[in-house]
Amino acid sequence: MSTDMNTDMNVIAERYIDAWNETDATTRRALIDELYTQDAGYTDPLLDAKGRDQIDAAIEGAQQQFAGLVFSLAGPVDSHHDTARFQWHLGAPGADEPLVVGFDVAVAEGGQLRRVYGFLDKVPTA
Repeated sequence: MSTDMNTDMNVIAERYIDAWNETDATTRRALIDELYTQDAGYTDPLLDAKGRDQIDAAIEGAQQQFAGLVFSLAGPVDSHHDTARFQWHLGAPGADEPLVVGFDVAVAEGGQLRRVYGFLDKVPTA
């Protein structure tokens, strides 16, 4: 089913991945400010970030922990009523197998992300 709402959520999901990959702090923050509501939240098993500053810090921390790896959408974005779910991969560019696989549920409000709930399906073992 392809509607304007689904198309918008596809764009939002793509921009979301772009923000996680953006290593320039100024450019990343501009993406975050455009993408997230002022009081947005991001929650996954490892953290609960509230507001744009904490979301930015969470992304920066992930980039430091997984330097050189990139996020990508792992399939189609499924969406309805300003809510989307999508799987993503984190791995070396061009690698056959991602290091991390996750699944996010994103809730938009007024064309911006209000809440993102992340789940980790595959993580590296220590």
